[in-house]
Amino acid sequence: MAIFNSPQNNAAARKDQPSFASDTPAAPPAPPRESPAVADFSPSQVAPPRAAAPAPAPEPVAKESLIAADLTIEGKIEGSGHVRIAGKFKGDVNVQGNLRIEDGARLNGGVKARQVVVAGELDGNIQSAEKVELLPSAVLTGDVKAGSMTVAAGSKIRGHVECGWDASESAAPRRNGKAAEPAEAAERAS
Repeated sequence: MAIFNSPQNNAAARKDQPSFASDTPAAPPAPPRESPAVADFSPSQVAPPRAAAPAPAPEPVAKESLIAADLTIEGKIEGSGHVRIAGKFKGDVNVQGNLRIEDGARLNGGVKARQVVVAGELDGNIQSAEKVELLPSAVLTGDVKAGSMTVAAGSKIRGHVECGWDASESAAPRRNGKAAEPAEAAERAS
């Protein structure tokens, strides 16, 4: 038995250990590398909906009232909806909506409405309408005061018509069918 290591034993030991090995124990191997980490910024909770500014309330749809062709009514109509006359009506009509007088219908009375369409007969004045339309079969006997007026060929009109004037201009006193000059109007007022 040899007390000293023989060169053969030394070489065998050297073959088993790599030359760069150290006397310290080896660190555990690192886990295999996966794809790079990516941050997930998607919300994990749903945020409560924001209170949006209230949308403007839609304008209510105006209902249409109908006087049927076989009816004859006497009275007064007032309201905010639309009116369509297919029969005969005697009295004033004052609505914030539209008025339509059908072909073959007849209205005897004053009218205040946003828009007036006449296909039948109207015996009365139309006041403060934004728009008046006379269809070819229309017969109008009375004065008209409106923002605009459309007259179809074949329609008949008897009366005074004022269209396109605002309230201050149409209120001026008249002399011989013409508006008086401002100086003359002031003179008469005093």
